[in-house]
Amino acid sequence: MLNEFGAATRAWFQAAFAAPTNAQSGAWTAIGAGKHALVVAPTGSGKTLAAFLWSLDRLATTPRPKEPTRRCRVLYVSPLKALAVDVERNLRAPLTGIRQAASRLGLPPPDISVGMRTGDTPADERRAFAKRPPDILITTPESLFLLLTSASREALRGIETVIVDEVHAMCATKRGAHLALSLERLDALLPRPAQRIGLSATVRPIEETARFLGGAAPVEVVAPKSAKTIELSVVVPVPDMTELHSEEDVNNTASIWPAVEERVLDLIQAHRSTIVFVNARRAAERLCARLNELAYERAGGELEPIAPPPAP
Repeated sequence: MLNEFGAATRAWFQAAFAAPTNAQSGAWTAIGAGKHALVVAPTGSGKTLAAFLWSLDRLATTPRPKEPTRRCRVLYVSPLKALAVDVERNLRAPLTGIRQAASRLGLPPPDISVGMRTGDTPADERRAFAKRPPDILITTPESLFLLLTSASREALRGIETVIVDEVHAMCATKRGAHLALSLERLDALLPRPAQRIGLSATVRPIEETARFLGGAAPVEVVAPKSAKTIELSVVVPVPDMTELHSEEDVNNTASIWPAVEERVLDLIQAHRSTIVFVNARRAAERLCARLNELAYERAGGELEPIAPPPAP
């Protein structure tokens, strides 16, 4: 399947990954055939790259439209602004990698721009979008609706691909109905309907979600089977839960938290990624502050003593 990509894209992917995942191979087959596709695969299976890489390669290997307002050809819709920000940041690796691979191969390095349009986008950037849109636009359903109902919709007339992430979070909601209408309004602007690609880690029922994504058009479902492996351990960070106090603790105010904090930090430092769940936001903030202090101490730093509060 990688043979369908340009030389620079293929060189970057082969240097960065051992091989495509099943989700990526299936998605690229459907996308390459020009079909709408719903990719359902677990987190970590490369769904986002499965949706984006084909578009990135086409942006890198085909000339831009002559009209600057037709430059935007890929639209990514996220239900959350935070996810949109993550995707914008995560696109930097393949964009930089493809550009560097092209230079090594003696090919013209592609200049692919990425823009974001959310409720936080400054007014000057919104005005600039109408005159010179980016190659890839990252937005939310609400911001897409506002674009389609303003003069800026002219900058969307070059869209060829629409990627809808976390489609399961919207398909059965009012936001989903709103988005479905926006996608149809977008297609009405275009010389031909945009190819739609939906992404989801878990969605049921798949058939109804596919119908939501494609509207009246058929959708290819890419849902490779995957074995789930869960490792579960119950860990007690102290030898005896009934004896937390020490001889120095005359008031018997000792807590299990110091041992928990030390153990959590051990796990964090032993792994690349760690998710810690607590019961409340305040507990999360306090634990984070304490873990930073412990990590600083382990690195050889010395914490300044906390000054006592002033006398009343």
